[in-house]
Amino acid sequence: MSPQPICIAANNAEIGGGEVMLLAMAEAMRSFSLDVTVVGPERPKGILREAAERGFPTAAVAGPDRISYMRSLRRWRKDNRDGLLWCNGLVPAAATAGGRRRVVHLHQLPAPLQRPAVLAAKLGALATVVPSDFVAARVHGSVSLQNWTAPLERIPTNRGSGPVRLGFLGRPSEAKGIHVLADALDLLLREKPGGYRLRIAGEPRFVDARERAFLEGRMRRLGSAVERLGWMPPDEFLGTIDLLVVPSVAPESFGLAAAEAMSARVPVVVTDAGALPEVVGPNHPWIARAGDSADLTRAIRACVAALPAVDAVDAANRRWSASYSPEAGRLRLRDLLVSLGIVADQVPDLRGSA
Repeated sequence: MSPQPICIAANNAEIGGGEVMLLAMAEAMRSFSLDVTVVGPERPKGILREAAERGFPTAAVAGPDRISYMRSLRRWRKDNRDGLLWCNGLVPAAATAGGRRRVVHLHQLPAPLQRPAVLAAKLGALATVVPSDFVAARVHGSVSLQNWTAPLERIPTNRGSGPVRLGFLGRPSEAKGIHVLADALDLLLREKPGGYRLRIAGEPRFVDARERAFLEGRMRRLGSAVERLGWMPPDEFLGTIDLLVVPSVAPESFGLAAAEAMSARVPVVVTDAGALPEVVGPNHPWIARAGDSADLTRAIRACVAALPAVDAVDAANRRWSASYSPEAGRLRLRDLLVSLGIVADQVPDLRGSA
């Protein structure tokens, strides 16, 4: 079987979680000797610039807004029918609904209002791929292709006798539960004044003004106990905290921050929102009820009492290596491509390759 060309169409111009996975999949597909082109909005050039810097051919599709991008992408596909189109998100999947030689890859659990678009997007697709078993159970006919993360080397900084450093990594928003974490921190500080500090790494992108004002008020009440750092590389940030808290309220389709902490050997407290328990595994000791600040306080307190929590951290790192490392992800992707007839099953495992 000769390698087939694959075009991966981006959901967004800027790089978010789905686009991070787009680039990871493109790298993996290239390691299978596939001819990969990245397709995306002409402006802004976030994903196309990064893809080009990594040596991938790119195709810029005009369109000043999402609807225009979808219309232009549909026209582009009519003129570029060779090979497989990997629709990396609902936007390119809906734009090319009914087309053949497509894979629909949904990175988020569809909202109720999106379900008609999902049904249309799946028409004619070879497969519908989702990032977790949690989502696969809720999107009929889909297959789970769990995300993976690069290995992170944590370089810890010594806090000495200072406060316990809680970390939050990602978009500070209500869906991500930052307000629940703020309430939990307030409870912890009442028990032990000055005993905790919350470090927040992330920007409130896609968060509206009302929500920002609400969250700002919650944080302001905590004063100097909260440090807002903006965007930071995950490995750098994880070295400055004692444990990561993933307090999501809305169901998570995967749980990238949790997987990154597992990779970096950082203790992690999660809620039971969506796929988070699936990511950390059934034996993980620190899982709180989503939206429950008192229960989150309990889980944080238990994690702090166990620090440095060597056994739990080692178990989490082994789970990351087996399930969410680049090697594990490439093998899952290869198996999927083999099942779809895109690559031959003789493609090497490429174990340990970048």
